[in-house]
Amino acid sequence: MSTPAARAAWRVAPGGTIAGSFTVPGDKSISHRALMLGALAEGDTHISGFLDGEDCLATARALGSLGVHIERPAPNEVIVHGAGMHGLVAAAAPLDMGNAGTAMRLMTGVLAPQRFDSTLVGDESLMRRPMERVVVPLQMMGAHIQTHEGRPPVQIRGTPQLRAIHYSLPVASAQVKSAVLLAGLYAAGITRVTEPAPSRDHTERMLGAFGASLRREGRSIAIDGGVPLSAARVAVPADFSSAAFFIVAACLAAERPLLLTNIGVNPTRTGLLELLRRMGADIRVHEHGVAGPDAEPAADIEVRRSLLRGITVPESLVPLSIDEFPVFFVAAACAQGETLVRGALELRVKESDRLAAVAAGLETLGVEHQLLTDGLWIRGAESLAGGTVDSRGDHRIAMAFAIAALRARAPLQVLDVANVATSFPGFAALARAAGLGLAAA
Repeated sequence: MSTPAARAAWRVAPGGTIAGSFTVPGDKSISHRALMLGALAEGDTHISGFLDGEDCLATARALGSLGVHIERPAPNEVIVHGAGMHGLVAAAAPLDMGNAGTAMRLMTGVLAPQRFDSTLVGDESLMRRPMERVVVPLQMMGAHIQTHEGRPPVQIRGTPQLRAIHYSLPVASAQVKSAVLLAGLYAAGITRVTEPAPSRDHTERMLGAFGASLRREGRSIAIDGGVPLSAARVAVPADFSSAAFFIVAACLAAERPLLLTNIGVNPTRTGLLELLRRMGADIRVHEHGVAGPDAEPAADIEVRRSLLRGITVPESLVPLSIDEFPVFFVAAACAQGETLVRGALELRVKESDRLAAVAAGLETLGVEHQLLTDGLWIRGAESLAGGTVDSRGDHRIAMAFAIAALRARAPLQVLDVANVATSFPGFAALARAAGLGLAAA
C-alpha cells in the first residue's frame, strides 16, 4: 500500500518566466564521500556546505551505527570524529541506506575489508537496483559478498586481507571506481582502476585531500594500500546536478539573466554545459579561485534565455552528463529540430529506468520521440501539452518535468515527488521563488 508521502504530487501552472540570483543545496556526491572518508580518517573532519538531504542523512546514520560520532553544530555544517581505518565496529542491525545508491555501492567498498560482517538494505527502489558491478571487482580482491540475484540486500563478510588488483572498468562508473579505491585503502600493494572514459573524480580528489597515496596515470588511478588517512576540512560547493534544472529553466524562460552562485563545476560533472552550448545556449561561467589541486572548483553561472537547436550528443560526453539527462531531454523537447542520445544505457539502472520514464512523460506532453535501447531520439516542439506525468518515485524525473511546464499550454501534474527530498530539499520553494507556478497537488 502506498503511503501519503509516496502519493505526494505537484501541480505546475503552464508558462511563466524565470529570474533571480540564488544558489542550490550542497553537492550530494561530495557530501557522501566527505562523511565516509571523515569516518575512516584520524582526527576531526569539518564539512561546510553539507547537503542536508535524505540520501546523505542515510549515510550519516549508517556511519553512526558503525560507531562514528557525527555532530551537527549548525545547518549544513558537520563534524565527523574519525574512527580511523580500523576503528569501525559492527552494527547491531542491517544498515538502511534509504534511496542512496551511491552510498550503498561506496559503503560496500568501505565494509568489505573490515573485521566484522555487515548487511546493506534500502528502500523499495534501492532494493531493485543492480549491485553486481560493484561486487565483482571486490570479489576479485578477495572480498566475500553476496547479493540476491545481483540486487540488495548486500551481505558482506568482513575480509581484512584484501589483495590489490588492476581492474579495467567495462563502462565508466564513478561508483564502481570509488568502491574499488576505497577497498584499495586496505589492500596489500597497489590497486589500479582504469576507466574507458572519464567519470566524476570526487573520490580521487578527496582521497588526496585526506592524505591517501594516490596517483593519476592517464586513464588509471593507482592507490597504495595501508596508508592512514588524516582529517581534513571539506568545503562542499552547491550541487551542479541540482543547478541543472534551473540552468535549463533559464534557457527556456529567463526574462533577464539568471545567476546561480557557488556551483560546483568539476569538469567531470559539467558535460551538460557543453551540450547546451552546442544547442545554442547563452551560458557564462564565472569561476572562483581554486584552493589547491585536490579542491573542488566552484563558479557563478549566468544563463540567458536562448533559442535551442537539436543536436546529436557525442557519446564521449554521456558520462559527464549522466545525472543531468532527465532535464536535458526536456531542453531537447523544447528545441528546434531533432536530438539524438545514444550510449546512455546507464540511465536504465538509476532510481528508475530514466529512459523509459522520460519517454512516457514525453508521450503525455505530445512530443514526438523514439525510445532506443541505449538512448532517445526527440523532435522538439514549439509548445508542450499539459497532463499527468508519473515520476516513478525518481527525484530527477520529477524535477525535470516540473521545468517542462514553462513551455506547456496547460497545467502539468507530476506524481510521486516525495523522493525529491533525497537530493534537493526545498526544491519546490526555490522553484516558486524563481518563477515556476508550482504547488502541492
